[in-house]
Amino acid sequence: MANLVVSLSDLDALDNARLIDARWKLGAPDAGRAMFEHGHIPGAVYVDMDQDLADPPGIGGRHPLPSVERFEQAMSRAGVAAETFVVAYDDGGAGAARLWWLLRHFGHPGVAVLDGGFPAWAASGRPVETGPGRAAAQTHFHAIPRADDLVADTDALRHALDHAEIHLLDARAPERWRGDVEPVDRIPGRIPGAISAPAADNLRSAAFRSPDELRRQYEALGVLDGKPIVVACGSGVSACVDLVALELAGITGARLFPASYSGWLARGLPVQTGPA
Repeated sequence: MANLVVSLSDLDALDNARLIDARWKLGAPDAGRAMFEHGHIPGAVYVDMDQDLADPPGIGGRHPLPSVERFEQAMSRAGVAAETFVVAYDDGGAGAARLWWLLRHFGHPGVAVLDGGFPAWAASGRPVETGPGRAAAQTHFHAIPRADDLVADTDALRHALDHAEIHLLDARAPERWRGDVEPVDRIPGRIPGAISAPAADNLRSAAFRSPDELRRQYEALGVLDGKPIVVACGSGVSACVDLVALELAGITGARLFPASYSGWLARGLPVQTGPA
């Protein structure tokens, strides 16, 4: 599964991979940096979800896709050049998958997610580095967005849903999908017609389940009938875990809806609550 996930043993065999720590925590913007300084894989560099992997919140949701300039600057600071193979990791919190998707979207296919992330590294007894980390040698990352990677806009998504032309997966926790609770967005609920497909269901102890298990999971959701698959969440972050899992399962072509539920609300669109 090249360019999808790598194990710790795979990592040992990689020469000059750029390790990037993308840990973050919903509703706690300083948590990722704190986790990194408390302990990280030696030589890794940290990227911030809000500052590096997203533009400021607005009509595009809580984590709009970063501009070309913002992402170029972030990856240049992280030491990513055209020939760099990036291994992104987190603690099961979706930051690594978001970085994986963004790098591919911006024309850099040389990227994988570290299976099991930092918890697997620490549990293996390997050395852990503390503090702010060592600055990477500055590079000149050049981003070339792939326009075919995502739903063009909210209106296109609405039209596709109204005409039953797509399957929209919602990667948030089931209780948020149902609208039982909503810790971040101002109105609980979901985009009407969205199918619950929690990002956490793809993982065991921050590691991805087997391709066969993942395929059976998505078959059970009834989304493998040939219709295009689009994935959303609260702000386009945890949805990327579903996107990695779908590719691991051999289900290609799924797209991200970057604005996700927070962007849907920003447009004042109707929501749905309760069970399916």
